[in-house]
Amino acid sequence: MSTFDELRDRLIAPEAAVELDAHGGTDAAVLVPLYEQNGDLHLVFTRRREDLRRHAGEISFPGGRPDEPDEDLIATATREACEEIGLPPDAVEIIGALQPTSTIVTGYSIYPFVGVIAPGRRWELSPLEVAEVLELSLRDLRAGYARRRMLRRGLPLRMDTYTVDGNLIWGATARILSDLLDRV
Repeated sequence: MSTFDELRDRLIAPEAAVELDAHGGTDAAVLVPLYEQNGDLHLVFTRRREDLRRHAGEISFPGGRPDEPDEDLIATATREACEEIGLPPDAVEIIGALQPTSTIVTGYSIYPFVGVIAPGRRWELSPLEVAEVLELSLRDLRAGYARRRMLRRGLPLRMDTYTVDGNLIWGATARILSDLLDRV
């Protein structure tokens, strides 16, 4: 049994995940791209451009809102990954989903779908949304875990964070990552 087969057994079935509730007014979906290289699992993140209205400069998984009312959330996640980093939907094998989570400030219900991809991809960044792509190993992410006090809209909050080479992951992305790490 491969690492991905074992992980598939620990994930939520995609069809079941979309039936789960997350508190938020707007549904969104993200792709959690995962690959294995030299015996280590790696995740692909984006750093959003600094001049964006929402979540400027933050590290996140590729994703967004459905384009049309009848677009399913898996299609949203893979379409957004294609638009943001040039990852074609047919280059992703969706193996499951994680628990949906909410964004506190912007009111999104985020549905994360885990997709296996081949290592060594060349990324084509959306110049309107993405500043850079980060490929981080699960080993480094685990080592970079800390519970940290951060200010959000002037309020101090204690939250899970992950820091690798100065790259800080927090908020909804950190919650999604924690769920994945608990299942791996």
